[in-house]
Amino acid sequence: MPENAALNELDAELMGRALELGHGGDPSPNPHVGAVVAHEREIVGEGFHNMAGDAHAEIVALKAAGERARGATLYVNLEPCSHQGRTPPCVDAVIAAGVKRVVAAVQDPNPKVAGSGFSKLRAAGIAVEQGLREEEARELNIGFFARITRGRPWVRMKIAASLDGRTALANGKSRWITGETARQDGHRWRARACALLTGFGTVRDDDPQLNVRGVDTPRQPLKIVVDSKFETSPSARLLQEGKTLIVGAVNEENKIAALKATGAEAIIIPNDHGKVELFRLMEELGRRELNELHVEAGTKLNGSLLQAGVVDELLVYLAPSVIGDSGRGMFHLPEITELSRASALKIREVERVGADLRILARI
Repeated sequence: MPENAALNELDAELMGRALELGHGGDPSPNPHVGAVVAHEREIVGEGFHNMAGDAHAEIVALKAAGERARGATLYVNLEPCSHQGRTPPCVDAVIAAGVKRVVAAVQDPNPKVAGSGFSKLRAAGIAVEQGLREEEARELNIGFFARITRGRPWVRMKIAASLDGRTALANGKSRWITGETARQDGHRWRARACALLTGFGTVRDDDPQLNVRGVDTPRQPLKIVVDSKFETSPSARLLQEGKTLIVGAVNEENKIAALKATGAEAIIIPNDHGKVELFRLMEELGRRELNELHVEAGTKLNGSLLQAGVVDELLVYLAPSVIGDSGRGMFHLPEITELSRASALKIREVERVGADLRILARI
């Protein structure tokens, strides 16, 4: 919490309401933003950014407040924008509404804003406080911050495994290692992502739909298949509905044409070994304004993504079962001879989900 003494428990409470509102809607590629207009404890207007092209959270909240916005405090989890995008600058509306104080959780990392919104508000005589509940605000928009600051989406890799870390039997069978509650929880994580990524091996062996099921969602994420030789069958279930991007490494014209005939998009991003260059793929997804990427793949692609340095977070579901050494592991990685070379993780959450455990760990 900032050192500024003006920020008190009431401010923290109302910022909490703004953060809660910020979880609403699906504004991608824009950030999640919630806003509250209040006179002391009395909330006179609130809102959130529902989807790209709609009014921003501040505008919705100010409209709800009407004349009561004059002299009020505006709480918002992200710096109000100061540039013309799909909608006009929010700071102009905040100034025109007569708000006397703005409390924002975090500065917008977008170079088009990046403090200029705060500067414009201060120049208009509006008191500006920033930094309240900043970590929560960053977590709310972790994908947006990742894409804007480094040009790549936030990559979350989901793995379901037995307690001894086996994701499938030796013959590839994996349905179902975890219970129904964990699988439903996994779909909630799918729903928050902009895109779902898997590999050709998983498509070949499991023929997944790779969509969100059983969870309310305003849209289905983009489906991405890493398929070096474009071997995905045009009859694969994931191609039957929704948007799919097939990423390969060689120009197999006939196979590409067959996939495009299903409505899929195909692009070629090769490395020097005839495989897909994964880091460049992530940069391409960043250019396409994808904020969060959810990976559900097999041991080989999991290992390759980890080695490429593009994985940010592991979402691991552990079932109360043991499969043994014959089962398939989580990652196919080169042998290491020193424990100091093991990939270091920071565990953020451990929760019981039905009969299983869910572990969230950061790279």
